[in-house]
Amino acid sequence: MTRRRPAPLVLLSTAVALATARRVSLGWGASADERRLVLPGDEIVVFPDLEATRGITISAPAAQVWPWVVQIGQGRGGFYSYDRLEDLARLGIRSADRIMPEHQHLVVGDTVHLAEQVPLVATTVDAGTALVLSATSTGPQVSTDPTPAARPAMPYEFSWAFVLVPVDDRSCRLVVRERYGYTAPWVALLVEPVEWVSLLMTQKMLRGIRDRAEARAPEPSVSTGGRDATR
Repeated sequence: MTRRRPAPLVLLSTAVALATARRVSLGWGASADERRLVLPGDEIVVFPDLEATRGITISAPAAQVWPWVVQIGQGRGGFYSYDRLEDLARLGIRSADRIMPEHQHLVVGDTVHLAEQVPLVATTVDAGTALVLSATSTGPQVSTDPTPAARPAMPYEFSWAFVLVPVDDRSCRLVVRERYGYTAPWVALLVEPVEWVSLLMTQKMLRGIRDRAEARAPEPSVSTGGRDATR
């Protein structure tokens, strides 16, 4: 005859497991130092109710990764993630496998869409270093979108930062941070489940950007046994 665990113990174990999984989810691929870093865009949501910082190492210089980052968005370069899942949601997103010159000139105030009815505004565009997209509970505050009335408000403040940190002359870290500021307690019931989907899509996006950038990375010098003579 097997003995059942007391219900409180089961609940405690489940709560600990969920808390651990949540912590791992919100920091996928990022170091402890990266999670503590103050990044561009943090000033948009000063006191976030939820923050996720994720990262990946890319064997290509930041200047070679930037063109893939700056063209993200629906109707642009896509998000380098699971296009088939996005198709199921009828988002009409296709991930580019090439650098698109027509989408390389993003400036502060431009609108980038997550989906047709989910616009974000570019609040930081620092070529080769950082791209920050954001939205407020009253809609994007600064935008060159000619149809502002079509921009719905979100029930939370939101910032999405893509930051390139050089490791050396051949590689960099791509750190992505999401910050949410809730406008009401019930918003957590919306954002928390979405954040698990964000983990799934973000880790694929990071790997998608890495693979595309590395495919165009310069070959190591043959004459130095695969290492640059200056290193």
